Amino acid sequence: MFTAITEDLTILTVAFGVLILAWGFFRARPYGKLGVLAWLQSVTLMLPWLLVFGLASLGVMVNLAVVLLLLVVSTAVYIGLGNQVRSLKQAAILARRASAIAQAQNSENTPATSEVPSDAEVPPAVSAAPLSEEPEVVPIPAEDLKAIQSIFSIDTFFATETIPYQEGAIFRGNLRAEADEAYAKLSANLQERVGDRYRMFLLENQDGKPVAIVLPSSRDPQPMTIPQKILAVVLILVTISTCLESAGLMLGFDFYAEPQRINETLPFAAGIIAILAIHEIAHWVLARRYHVRLSLPFFIPTLQLGSFGALTRIESILPNRNVLFDIAFAGPAAGGIVSFVMLLTGLLLSHKGSLFQLPSQFFQGSILVGTLARVVLSESLQDPIVDVNPLVVLGWLGLVITALNLLPAGQLDGGRIVQSIYGRKVASRTTIGTLILLGLASLVNQLALYWAILILFLQRDLERPCANELTEPDDARAALGLLALFLMVVTLLPLTPSLAGRLGIGM
Repeated sequence: MFTAITEDLTILTVAFGVLILAWGFFRARPYGKLGVLAWLQSVTLMLPWLLVFGLASLGVMVNLAVVLLLLVVSTAVYIGLGNQVRSLKQAAILARRASAIAQAQNSENTPATSEVPSDAEVPPAVSAAPLSEEPEVVPIPAEDLKAIQSIFSIDTFFATETIPYQEGAIFRGNLRAEADEAYAKLSANLQERVGDRYRMFLLENQDGKPVAIVLPSSRDPQPMTIPQKILAVVLILVTISTCLESAGLMLGFDFYAEPQRINETLPFAAGIIAILAIHEIAHWVLARRYHVRLSLPFFIPTLQLGSFGALTRIESILPNRNVLFDIAFAGPAAGGIVSFVMLLTGLLLSHKGSLFQLPSQFFQGSILVGTLARVVLSESLQDPIVDVNPLVVLGWLGLVITALNLLPAGQLDGGRIVQSIYGRKVASRTTIGTLILLGLASLVNQLALYWAILILFLQRDLERPCANELTEPDDARAALGLLALFLMVVTLLPLTPSLAGRLGIGM
């Protein structure tokens, strides 16, 4: 049985999805009915895909209309469960707030303050703060420290210990309100007393207890320099060039050798550029909505796909993990939806005599694409050569680019999504795991080696902490992030020959 499982990557993918849902149930169960309902939201999003891929692994193909019906039903159930989750969550918030008020009334009214020597052990949370090493550090002035201490109270954050640290200070204590409510009051009080000279961060220490960190605004992320902007523009121009070359290769000629045929390559290259642009515009739109500053995208040109996507720096302190999720998720969601629509439309428009002729084995390169192609094109995939509409190739390329950016590592979109949902500790582990898997995959695929090197040298560091790291994203965002990561896996994993044979893909 173990041999059969290891032979078939699709079965492994389905098993992986089931294990994720089982792990989610284990985490949700301690939260009672609220946790179980939130977990069921994830189940409703994942179940249609698990059902389709699970049946496909057995050689049973589901009609496209049935697949669409499953998606519609799961969406309706998801919305209904979301309404119940919101009602229960509101009741839980009111109960916790009443409990916090009762505790505060029984607590001391004056927080304790302690000075520690400069060589004292610094709480691990500080290492997650947006600090940069500098040879000379000016301690926080005494008058500023006194003003900052005055912002804490028994109804927000009850500070029990103050530790001056470099140019700021660390405050240990007890959180006496919801993290988002406490942060809003604390940051407003900080602004009133010291203006824009300091920033407040609410983080979780290694022992799971909340700490407040105040750092000078001089530590804020810095905007792009002129050389960096020039580099970004150069990479955009190079990416346009590689998209033209990639289009030429898809059409069977070398664009660099025959530039006069640019009219033939323009439509295909424009499609690739459109997918890339939509991805980045979605990031920009969400960032603008939250008043977050992003750097210009640093596109990664390649002749195989035109581009692997872009690296974009966040140049503002994010208020909370919800904002980190929304900005990170927006790009893959927009680019992925456009690519999926292109792929599905191309499959529906494909017929004998279409522009592109692909070997049927080509559809074994992706579980998602191969399964969808089998549903739409059915028996034609048994022919050695399959005629397809150009939108099929464009959609496929877009899905691969989106999936690569969804790898859960560092500051890639997938890494930021994991960090926003599960926290920095889990994000660090998934980054290491992703690098290990890419290293193993590079033994058979040079693309994996290239991407592993890129992450290792440019993107392995996690995103800087949000101002409020304590408030986790809601369950709707967690479910959407889980679905995105699952679709990333089934896009990048190929069909095995045994499964392709059962599905009737190829000879």
